[in-house]
Amino acid sequence: MHRLYRLKGRAPDKPAAVLFFALDLALEALPELPERTAAALRRLLPGGVTVLLPNPAGRFPLACADDPATLGLRVPALAGPLAPLGAVRWPVLQSSANRAGEPPARRLADIPEPIRDDADLLLDAGELPGTGSTVVDLRAYAHDGEWSIVREGAVGADRLAQALSSP
Repeated sequence: MHRLYRLKGRAPDKPAAVLFFALDLALEALPELPERTAAALRRLLPGGVTVLLPNPAGRFPLACADDPATLGLRVPALAGPLAPLGAVRWPVLQSSANRAGEPPARRLADIPEPIRDDADLLLDAGELPGTGSTVVDLRAYAHDGEWSIVREGAVGADRLAQALSSP
């Protein structure tokens, strides 16, 4: 985590997200999730959403920073050249490949050279759309169905409302 944050120039008190390459692995890693929340994740993921979840077991503390009661979770849709990543069976601390406060990198060449030079692995999936994931807060969802959009992004509010209005 410290290396990632140093490369990005990111404050150490800012949380990151845990990225899984398959939803079933994420659900296995978080067995304490209430069924209502797990069902919502099955409707939303994989896709362009990062969810904030309750974290009563304190899992993945490196990603939680100063708020161990909250966990960010991302499970991207993997198509085309990224599809083989679906075979990766372990979680990854996830962050965008740009310096803190700068626009997201859309191509490998857009990633700042110091980040590319210090990365363990570089994958080139061609030009990306440049729209970040929508961040959705589901921490209270199991109790009362309450949710909110923390950051607008790739998945619109209408699609979220449709997926999250189901029991």
